[in-house]
Amino acid sequence: MDKGGNGKYNLKYRVFNPFPNSIANTLKRKVTAMISTKAFRKISDTIWEIPVDYKEGMRVPARIFATEKLLREMDEGVLEQVTNVATLPGIIDYAYCMPDGHWGYGFPIGGVAAMDVETGVISPGGIGFDVNCGMRLLLTNLTHEEVKPHLNTLVDRLFARVPAGVGSSGFVKISQDEFRMVVEQGARWCLRNGYGWPEDLDRTEEFGCVGGADAAKISNKAVERGFRQIGTLGSGNHYLEIQVAKPENIFDTSIAEAWGITIPNQVVVMFHCGSRGFGHQVATEYLKVFLSVTEKKYGIKVRDRELACAPFRSPEGRDYFAAMNCAINMSFANRQVILHRVREVFSEVFHRDPLDLGMHQVYDVAHNTAKLERHRIAGCLKEVLVHRKGATRALGPGAEELPGTYRETGQPVIVGGSMETGSYLLVGVPGGEKTFFSTAHGSGRTMSRREAKKRFHGKQLLQDMENRGIYVRAASYGGLAEEAGPAYKDIDDVVGATESASISKRVARFVPIGNVKG
Repeated sequence: MDKGGNGKYNLKYRVFNPFPNSIANTLKRKVTAMISTKAFRKISDTIWEIPVDYKEGMRVPARIFATEKLLREMDEGVLEQVTNVATLPGIIDYAYCMPDGHWGYGFPIGGVAAMDVETGVISPGGIGFDVNCGMRLLLTNLTHEEVKPHLNTLVDRLFARVPAGVGSSGFVKISQDEFRMVVEQGARWCLRNGYGWPEDLDRTEEFGCVGGADAAKISNKAVERGFRQIGTLGSGNHYLEIQVAKPENIFDTSIAEAWGITIPNQVVVMFHCGSRGFGHQVATEYLKVFLSVTEKKYGIKVRDRELACAPFRSPEGRDYFAAMNCAINMSFANRQVILHRVREVFSEVFHRDPLDLGMHQVYDVAHNTAKLERHRIAGCLKEVLVHRKGATRALGPGAEELPGTYRETGQPVIVGGSMETGSYLLVGVPGGEKTFFSTAHGSGRTMSRREAKKRFHGKQLLQDMENRGIYVRAASYGGLAEEAGPAYKDIDDVVGATESASISKRVARFVPIGNVKG
């Protein structure tokens, strides 16, 4: 979310921004000058700790996972926000920020925090407005050589079948009452209505439906914003991309083959989207509730109004959790329907059944969630509430939460890069225990959308990408300019840092050849 100025409401989102422009400009400065000060203690080449005496009220230290190069590129706002998170009641161990970290709303993007379910809080700022913004990866048994003659047709048809852009509506026509069923049932509703294969649920985080969703806790306005949006990409950094797994970009052959990446120059499809206007409305409404009770009712003083929160066990905390879970399930359903449309398009273009084309899902991973999980705390398994804001769950081998398909290898992790560079498939590792099995979710921005639009021209960018063999269809030139490659960190640096820190490991890198852009 872009920051407005002068401590006023941003009318586009109607969410309070507490930072005047002068403070915001200060927080956008890089942390370079602070690395050698008491602000940071170097734990390893990729782990930097900020001690509790850095800021009054910190209950735990903060840790940033990054190489020194990535750390120097981060805004001071990341340091400000991650240490603010460390002051929240009930936080366990550390407040974390992943290597793709950048200034966000409340939490930094890339922020992770686990809360004690009895003494801790839940905060919309630790989850985000696009609840369960996430990634899905789909295989084919086609090669780049086979797809290349049909690439423009594929992208054109995908652009027509998967609506993109602000306010776009999908082809799934349901009533508002039925939408309330969707947000409680998630991707399971989709399968019962013919949008997918049974195996898709096993290959989706939480099997496509998180428990505890209660449609009674969502407003009519949220339903009105969401019930026409199932099967749509939306805007911002959301995309649907045709990619190639080149042989030189396979880093773990055994795991790649176990997951179905077996052909040189194999074509895959990756897409990134979330809960659309529905999730945004849920977050906006409950943030206003929390702003009214954080201090007045519960006596919780936060250093940033964007961290407005309530005890997890409170009526407000329970209501928000139930509503937020509805948004998680809407997003799973949204991506499930998009998957169905992608299979349809490939089937039509190649005149073959999707099963014959090998269009199996690898996995679907969520960002922007708060989830009840069991983790080892002080040697004992304990249920905690893990906030992940622009961060991905990355369970290691043997995790009971994984289906048999992935229990031996560990969980697939999909990390999206910029549309000009490439994306990664990673795997969770045992070392992820130190971050509550969390890792990066993408490249991470280096400049605001506004700055990117000033520096890049969408029409020229589209032509440049096509000259490099990447065919693009975009909802707007402005939206395309916002997502220019230089607006993001180097995806190789980000992923390399997660591997060096032993919180996830590279399996394969994919390069883009076709892109539908929101």
